[in-house]
Amino acid sequence: MTTSTRPPASTGPASTGPASTGTGAAARPGAPSRRPRLRLRDVVLAAGLVGIVLCGTATIARAAADDASGVPGAVLAALGLVAVAAVLVRAAARHRRRAAAAKAPADPVDYDAMDPNAFELAVAELCARDGCVDVEVVGGAGDLGADVVATAPDGRRVVLQCKHYGPGNKVGSQDLQRFGGTCFAVHEADVAALVTSSDFTEPAAEYAAQCGIVCCDRAALDAWTEGTGPAPWSPGR
Repeated sequence: MTTSTRPPASTGPASTGPASTGTGAAARPGAPSRRPRLRLRDVVLAAGLVGIVLCGTATIARAAADDASGVPGAVLAALGLVAVAAVLVRAAARHRRRAAAAKAPADPVDYDAMDPNAFELAVAELCARDGCVDVEVVGGAGDLGADVVATAPDGRRVVLQCKHYGPGNKVGSQDLQRFGGTCFAVHEADVAALVTSSDFTEPAAEYAAQCGIVCCDRAALDAWTEGTGPAPWSPGR
């Protein structure tokens, strides 16, 4: 598929073969609004620090009970607790910095400057970013309308067609009809969506609504990219 001023006859862009994006986006095209994941290393570290604190508290109590003056052992234990507290404060500060970095907006994405293949990859990366697995770019000759396939976080099969059109070139009903003829019957989609860098004609949107195909126009794509709008497989789409 090439960027043009009229819808191309082909239902998918030319490609040399499927490309997998893995389970995560290699280059995040937008700013996700997701909470940073708690890593196993952080859990183990926190558990260890809690254990040290408990041991230090027990040491203070034992030192105060065994030592008549209660000073030498208690002082050493107190110093140990201070050191542990300092480590906890630094760990909390690192967590706050990671959380702030995750919420920071990424550079804006210029979909208009992409070619059709790059547009497909960007859409696939969005899918991986938002929790899809088994994400593949499969557009090309004989793709029968599927450009990106994936498995949604809830296990549903997602089939996307990508149309990289200019702002003045809307996706027409013929595009939707070709995709509608294969997305469910051939590709066995649980969620079928057409994602475009442009917009949809009114007949195209009506046909999609009748068939249960999700229309993701430029405004919806930008919102999805920025993390302010839902993904095509989200409830209510």
